[in-house]
Amino acid sequence: MSKTKHSGSCLCGTVTFEVEGAFEKFFLCHCNRCRKSTGSAHAANLFSNDASLVWLSGEDQIRSFRVPETRHVRAFCGQCGSVLPQGGSQRVMVPAGTLDTEFTMAPTAHIFMSDKAAWDHDLEKVERHDRYA
Repeated sequence: MSKTKHSGSCLCGTVTFEVEGAFEKFFLCHCNRCRKSTGSAHAANLFSNDASLVWLSGEDQIRSFRVPETRHVRAFCGQCGSVLPQGGSQRVMVPAGTLDTEFTMAPTAHIFMSDKAAWDHDLEKVERHDRYA
């Protein structure tokens, strides 16, 4: 795989980062913890076993929360609360929505479907608008 580079940031722009390397997986996770962490139907996370994550700014503003007695960790900006990537020189996880560069990889899989929200169905049938209606 050729090396690719992506940049990203939090909502307020305090934390910025670059990821160099290819993503192997793109999971839409429906587990209860990811739904709580995002406030949405699922988390959309990219995974790589050989990419490197470099913080360009705001590293001192990164906070994290680990759900006790689990592996579930949420890194976030201490200023705006945006979820942030986790990892370092290997095994990187990047929330897809934090990328500022063009990214076209399609999701690899929906995971933890047994935890899927009861209202998360037939979404392609829901009315659509280009902006807040």
